Amino acid sequence: MSETENTTTISLPIAPLRLIVMESAAGFGASINEKLSRFRRTEHPIQSDDPTFHDYLREDYRLKYQVHRSPAGEVHAQLDESARGRDVYILTDVMNHSITYPFRGGVNYMSPDDHYSDLKRMIGAIGGKARRITVIMPFLYEGRQHKRAYRESLDCAVMIRELTQMGVENFITFDAHDPRVLNASPLGGFDSFNASYQFLKALLYNIDDLIVDKEHLTVISPDEGALDRAVYFADVLGADTGMFYKRRDYSRIEGGKNPIVAHEYLGETVRGKDVIVIDDMISSGASMIDTAEQLKGMGAKRVFLCATFGLFTDGFGMFDEAFAAGKFDRVITTNLTWQDPSLKEREWFIEADMSRFIAMIIDFLNHNDSITGVLTPTDKIHEFVKKYNAGANAKDVIPDR
Repeated sequence: MSETENTTTISLPIAPLRLIVMESAAGFGASINEKLSRFRRTEHPIQSDDPTFHDYLREDYRLKYQVHRSPAGEVHAQLDESARGRDVYILTDVMNHSITYPFRGGVNYMSPDDHYSDLKRMIGAIGGKARRITVIMPFLYEGRQHKRAYRESLDCAVMIRELTQMGVENFITFDAHDPRVLNASPLGGFDSFNASYQFLKALLYNIDDLIVDKEHLTVISPDEGALDRAVYFADVLGADTGMFYKRRDYSRIEGGKNPIVAHEYLGETVRGKDVIVIDDMISSGASMIDTAEQLKGMGAKRVFLCATFGLFTDGFGMFDEAFAAGKFDRVITTNLTWQDPSLKEREWFIEADMSRFIAMIIDFLNHNDSITGVLTPTDKIHEFVKKYNAGANAKDVIPDR
């Protein structure tokens, strides 16, 4: 089932649904809540007075809470409403770097560690009273440290095991750097979704002359780690595929890793073609821009950079300059993590909205329904591409609902 399919039958929910939207995800959580409320009213045929579905239709599913911080650095969380017997979904964005708090007369910015600690405090405030707890953490805390080498901590695996021991039954994330981290808690629920459907929608909505076939489009992986993602996206689009690999200098270490010497390309020619470069994240962006510049040098017609998470750790200046120089044509990232408001004002930026997708995931899980179709909407994407290439308008093929 895709983001646009209707639900014609309805099963009983496991328990009344509630959302706890941490401050780090407040804006995104408000959008999810609105989409969830609208989805249930329009897609689920129930009688509002049916006692079986008591408390099912609400305008606001969010639980009220407080997080108290003292100037000395002590913190505690408090729920202002009961979570007893509820199916609770906690949404947090550990990469939101915009939130500040007072500390000993100064101001601190919240780090991923602070956000993770607040998540645990909220679970502690629930106190085991919820029917079930699901954590929605789009960017996986410490997810890039997915394997251990020598004397290193493995914080992501420790987090998953710790949350499972605290009573979290399900864990939802997006584009996990290495989904095998779920082995830290093999009996817990763990789902890693991708944004392929939303990337396709964002591209077709904003690039009206895109031709989606092998002769006109190539999907590129910027490194070996993103190859599976690129191969899947190319396959569902019916496009060609290729990859770059990073040649590193293993004689020295900079910033905790071996520096990249060059990006080498493997694949068919991209001359005269549109190219989609797809990855899980843009950190500083230097690697993505270098890849795009090489593709333009190889004769690519246009280069679109797609990443699930746009972190832009070094700001937007590098991208502004590269866009002005014609090194790439658009950047598409999701709203799964907080973005600086000025990003949306840039000509080169396109946002892929994930709020309705997450609202659907929450609704499916609350009913204990299968999410196989949500995980892999391959058939639906094939259908959309076929209609689009036959001349249908993108917004008729993939409605913005």
